[in-house]
Amino acid sequence: MNTDGKSAVELAKGVVQKCGALLSKVDICVCPPFVYLSAVKQALGSSNISLGAQDVYFEPKGAFTGEISCQMLKEAGCKNVIIGHSERRHVLGETDELINKKLIAAIDAGLLPIFCVGELLQQRKAGQTEQIVKEQVQKGMRGVTIEKAKVITIAYEPVWAIGTGVNATPQQAQEVHLMIRQLITAMYNNNFAEQIRIQYGGSVKPDNASEIMTQQDVDGFLVGGASLKADDFAAIVKAAAEAKK
Repeated sequence: MNTDGKSAVELAKGVVQKCGALLSKVDICVCPPFVYLSAVKQALGSSNISLGAQDVYFEPKGAFTGEISCQMLKEAGCKNVIIGHSERRHVLGETDELINKKLIAAIDAGLLPIFCVGELLQQRKAGQTEQIVKEQVQKGMRGVTIEKAKVITIAYEPVWAIGTGVNATPQQAQEVHLMIRQLITAMYNNNFAEQIRIQYGGSVKPDNASEIMTQQDVDGFLVGGASLKADDFAAIVKAAAEAKK
Protein backbone atom coordinates (compact mmCIF):
# COMPACT_ATOMS: atom_id res chain seq x y z
CA MET A 1 0.00 0.00 0.00
CA ASN A 2 2.58 2.50 -1.27
CA THR A 3 2.76 5.38 -3.79
CA ASP A 4 0.07 7.73 -5.02
CA GLY A 5 -1.08 8.14 -8.61
CA LYS A 6 1.66 10.55 -9.63
CA SER A 7 4.54 8.71 -7.96
CA ALA A 8 3.33 5.34 -9.29
CA VAL A 9 3.49 6.65 -12.86
CA GLU A 10 6.87 8.31 -12.30
CA LEU A 11 8.23 5.10 -10.81
CA ALA A 12 6.99 3.05 -13.76
CA LYS A 13 8.57 5.47 -16.23
CA GLY A 14 11.82 5.34 -14.26
CA VAL A 15 11.86 1.54 -14.41
CA VAL A 16 11.29 1.61 -18.16
CA GLN A 17 14.11 4.10 -18.63
CA LYS A 18 16.63 2.39 -16.37
CA CYS A 19 15.81 -1.27 -17.09
CA GLY A 20 14.85 -1.21 -20.76
CA ALA A 21 18.27 -2.31 -21.98
CA LEU A 22 18.16 -5.37 -19.73
CA LEU A 23 14.90 -6.81 -21.06
CA SER A 24 16.72 -9.09 -23.48
CA LYS A 25 18.31 -10.83 -20.48
CA VAL A 26 15.60 -10.85 -17.84
CA ASP A 27 11.82 -10.73 -17.49
CA ILE A 28 10.47 -7.80 -15.47
CA CYS A 29 7.02 -7.35 -13.97
CA VAL A 30 5.72 -4.45 -11.87
CA CYS A 31 2.74 -4.83 -9.52
CA PRO A 32 1.22 -1.52 -8.42
CA PRO A 33 -1.92 -1.10 -6.28
CA PHE A 34 -5.20 -1.88 -8.05
CA VAL A 35 -6.22 1.76 -8.45
CA TYR A 36 -3.05 2.61 -10.40
CA LEU A 37 -2.98 -0.39 -12.76
CA SER A 38 -4.34 1.45 -15.80
CA ALA A 39 -2.11 4.49 -15.29
CA VAL A 40 0.99 2.34 -14.81
CA LYS A 41 0.08 0.26 -17.87
CA GLN A 42 0.05 3.44 -19.91
CA ALA A 43 3.37 4.54 -18.40
CA LEU A 44 4.97 1.22 -19.37
CA GLY A 45 4.08 2.03 -22.98
CA SER A 46 5.48 -0.31 -25.59
CA SER A 47 8.16 -1.73 -23.30
CA ASN A 48 8.13 -5.46 -22.62
CA ILE A 49 7.78 -4.90 -18.89
CA SER A 50 4.75 -6.86 -17.71
CA LEU A 51 2.00 -5.50 -15.51
CA GLY A 52 0.87 -7.53 -12.51
CA ALA A 53 -1.57 -7.18 -9.62
CA GLN A 54 -0.92 -7.70 -5.92
CA ASP A 55 -3.91 -9.98 -5.36
CA VAL A 56 -7.10 -11.35 -6.95
CA TYR A 57 -10.33 -13.06 -5.89
CA PHE A 58 -11.29 -16.51 -7.14
CA GLU A 59 -14.91 -15.83 -8.09
CA PRO A 60 -15.50 -14.44 -11.61
CA LYS A 61 -18.26 -12.05 -10.47
CA GLY A 62 -20.92 -11.59 -7.81
CA ALA A 63 -21.60 -10.00 -4.44
CA PHE A 64 -18.02 -9.78 -3.20
CA THR A 65 -17.73 -6.09 -2.43
CA GLY A 66 -14.18 -4.79 -2.52
CA GLU A 67 -12.74 -7.78 -4.39
CA ILE A 68 -11.19 -7.84 -7.87
CA SER A 69 -11.76 -10.61 -10.42
CA CYS A 70 -9.29 -12.14 -12.86
CA GLN A 71 -11.17 -10.67 -15.80
CA MET A 72 -11.01 -7.19 -14.27
CA LEU A 73 -7.23 -7.55 -13.99
CA LYS A 74 -6.92 -8.71 -17.58
CA GLU A 75 -9.00 -5.76 -18.81
CA ALA A 76 -6.64 -3.45 -16.91
CA GLY A 77 -3.73 -4.96 -18.84
CA CYS A 78 -2.40 -7.40 -16.26
CA LYS A 79 -0.41 -10.43 -17.30
CA ASN A 80 0.71 -11.54 -13.83
CA VAL A 81 -0.78 -11.66 -10.35
CA ILE A 82 0.78 -12.22 -6.92
CA ILE A 83 -1.04 -14.87 -4.89
CA GLY A 84 -0.47 -15.80 -1.24
CA HIS A 85 1.89 -12.94 -0.42
CA SER A 86 3.16 -13.15 3.15
CA GLU A 87 1.16 -10.09 4.18
CA ARG A 88 -2.03 -11.59 2.73
CA ARG A 89 -1.33 -14.75 4.73
CA HIS A 90 -0.10 -13.36 8.04
CA VAL A 91 -1.68 -9.91 8.28
CA LEU A 92 -4.99 -10.53 6.50
CA GLY A 93 -5.41 -14.18 7.45
CA GLU A 94 -5.60 -15.90 4.07
CA THR A 95 -5.58 -19.70 4.33
CA ASP A 96 -3.89 -22.24 2.08
CA GLU A 97 -7.34 -23.31 0.90
CA LEU A 98 -8.28 -19.78 -0.20
CA ILE A 99 -4.90 -19.32 -1.86
CA ASN A 100 -5.40 -22.58 -3.75
CA LYS A 101 -8.73 -21.33 -5.11
CA LYS A 102 -7.14 -18.07 -6.20
CA LEU A 103 -4.24 -19.87 -7.86
CA ILE A 104 -6.51 -22.16 -9.87
CA ALA A 105 -8.81 -19.27 -10.85
CA ALA A 106 -5.87 -17.18 -12.07
CA ILE A 107 -4.45 -20.01 -14.16
CA ASP A 108 -7.85 -20.83 -15.67
CA ALA A 109 -8.31 -17.16 -16.56
CA GLY A 110 -4.98 -17.01 -18.39
CA LEU A 111 -3.03 -15.04 -15.80
CA LEU A 112 0.51 -15.96 -14.75
CA PRO A 113 0.59 -16.38 -10.95
CA ILE A 114 3.50 -15.58 -8.67
CA PHE A 115 2.73 -18.01 -5.84
CA CYS A 116 4.29 -17.02 -2.51
CA VAL A 117 5.32 -19.28 0.37
CA GLY A 118 7.45 -18.77 3.46
CA GLU A 119 7.78 -19.24 7.21
CA LEU A 120 7.55 -16.92 10.23
CA LEU A 121 10.46 -16.26 12.58
CA GLN A 122 9.09 -18.48 15.35
CA GLN A 123 8.58 -21.28 12.83
CA ARG A 124 12.18 -21.04 11.66
CA LYS A 125 13.46 -20.95 15.23
CA ALA A 126 11.39 -24.06 15.96
CA GLY A 127 12.98 -25.89 13.03
CA GLN A 128 9.71 -25.95 11.11
CA THR A 129 10.82 -24.23 7.90
CA GLU A 130 10.69 -27.35 5.74
CA GLN A 131 7.38 -28.50 7.19
CA ILE A 132 5.67 -25.11 6.77
CA VAL A 133 6.94 -24.39 3.27
CA LYS A 134 6.16 -27.90 2.04
CA GLU A 135 2.64 -27.68 3.42
CA GLN A 136 2.08 -24.30 1.77
CA VAL A 137 3.31 -25.57 -1.61
CA GLN A 138 1.34 -28.81 -1.45
CA LYS A 139 -1.92 -27.23 -0.29
CA GLY A 140 -1.57 -24.21 -2.53
CA MET A 141 -0.98 -26.32 -5.66
CA ARG A 142 -3.50 -29.04 -4.78
CA GLY A 143 -5.42 -30.11 -7.87
CA VAL A 144 -3.12 -28.22 -10.24
CA THR A 145 -2.08 -30.47 -13.12
CA ILE A 146 1.43 -30.30 -14.55
CA GLU A 147 0.12 -28.53 -17.66
CA LYS A 148 -1.48 -25.82 -15.54
CA ALA A 149 1.48 -25.64 -13.17
CA LYS A 150 3.80 -24.67 -16.03
CA VAL A 151 2.65 -21.04 -15.79
CA ILE A 152 3.38 -20.74 -12.05
CA THR A 153 6.35 -18.91 -10.58
CA ILE A 154 7.02 -19.81 -6.95
CA ALA A 155 8.37 -17.07 -4.68
CA TYR A 156 9.99 -18.02 -1.38
CA GLU A 157 9.48 -15.26 1.19
CA PRO A 158 11.13 -15.87 4.56
CA VAL A 159 8.78 -13.63 6.56
CA TRP A 160 11.41 -13.19 9.28
CA ALA A 161 13.72 -11.49 6.77
CA ILE A 162 11.22 -8.92 5.46
CA GLY A 163 11.62 -5.44 6.94
CA THR A 164 13.16 -6.78 10.14
CA GLY A 165 16.80 -5.91 9.58
CA VAL A 166 17.61 -9.64 9.67
CA ASN A 167 18.59 -10.98 6.27
CA ALA A 168 18.62 -14.58 5.13
CA THR A 169 22.03 -15.65 3.97
CA PRO A 170 22.44 -16.78 0.35
CA GLN A 171 22.99 -20.29 1.71
CA GLN A 172 19.72 -20.21 3.67
CA ALA A 173 17.88 -19.07 0.54
CA GLN A 174 19.50 -21.82 -1.52
CA GLU A 175 18.59 -24.52 1.01
CA VAL A 176 14.89 -23.69 0.88
CA HIS A 177 14.85 -23.18 -2.89
CA LEU A 178 16.46 -26.59 -3.37
CA MET A 179 13.94 -28.15 -1.00
CA ILE A 180 11.09 -26.60 -2.99
CA ARG A 181 12.56 -27.87 -6.25
CA GLN A 182 12.90 -31.37 -4.81
CA LEU A 183 9.29 -31.17 -3.62
CA ILE A 184 8.13 -30.20 -7.13
CA THR A 185 10.04 -33.24 -8.43
CA ALA A 186 8.09 -35.45 -6.01
CA MET A 187 4.78 -33.78 -6.89
CA TYR A 188 5.31 -33.76 -10.66
CA ASN A 189 8.64 -34.81 -12.18
CA ASN A 190 12.30 -33.82 -12.30
CA ASN A 191 12.15 -32.25 -15.75
CA PHE A 192 9.39 -29.89 -14.70
CA ALA A 193 11.11 -29.14 -11.39
CA GLU A 194 14.19 -28.00 -13.28
CA GLN A 195 12.11 -25.65 -15.42
CA ILE A 196 9.88 -23.98 -12.83
CA ARG A 197 11.02 -20.56 -11.67
CA ILE A 198 11.64 -20.15 -7.95
CA GLN A 199 12.16 -16.55 -6.90
CA TYR A 200 13.55 -15.20 -3.64
CA GLY A 201 11.69 -12.45 -1.78
CA GLY A 202 13.30 -11.65 1.54
CA SER A 203 14.48 -8.02 1.66
CA VAL A 204 16.38 -8.08 -1.61
CA LYS A 205 18.61 -5.02 -2.01
CA PRO A 206 21.28 -3.88 -4.48
CA ASP A 207 24.03 -4.92 -2.07
CA ASN A 208 22.89 -8.53 -1.62
CA ALA A 209 21.23 -9.30 -4.96
CA SER A 210 24.33 -10.57 -6.77
CA GLU A 211 25.35 -13.09 -4.12
CA ILE A 212 21.83 -14.43 -3.70
CA MET A 213 21.27 -14.67 -7.44
CA THR A 214 24.40 -16.76 -7.95
CA GLN A 215 22.85 -19.58 -5.91
CA GLN A 216 22.00 -22.49 -8.17
CA ASP A 217 18.29 -22.72 -7.38
CA VAL A 218 17.50 -18.99 -7.20
CA ASP A 219 15.90 -17.99 -10.49
CA GLY A 220 14.87 -14.42 -9.75
CA PHE A 221 13.53 -12.00 -7.17
CA LEU A 222 10.24 -10.78 -5.77
CA VAL A 223 11.40 -7.31 -4.77
CA GLY A 224 9.69 -5.45 -1.92
CA GLY A 225 10.71 -2.06 -0.54
CA ALA A 226 13.64 -1.67 -2.94
CA SER A 227 11.19 -1.63 -5.85
CA LEU A 228 9.90 1.76 -4.70
CA LYS A 229 13.09 3.43 -5.96
CA ALA A 230 13.83 3.06 -9.67
CA ASP A 231 17.60 3.24 -9.13
CA ASP A 232 17.59 0.48 -6.51
CA PHE A 233 15.26 -1.70 -8.55
CA ALA A 234 17.40 -1.24 -11.67
CA ALA A 235 20.53 -2.19 -9.71
CA ILE A 236 18.83 -5.41 -8.58
CA VAL A 237 17.70 -6.20 -12.12
CA LYS A 238 21.23 -5.60 -13.40
CA ALA A 239 22.68 -7.85 -10.69
CA ALA A 240 20.25 -10.60 -11.68
CA ALA A 241 21.07 -10.25 -15.37
CA GLU A 242 24.82 -10.42 -14.74
CA ALA A 243 24.61 -13.31 -12.27
CA LYS A 244 22.81 -15.56 -14.74
CA LYS A 245 24.97 -14.87 -17.82
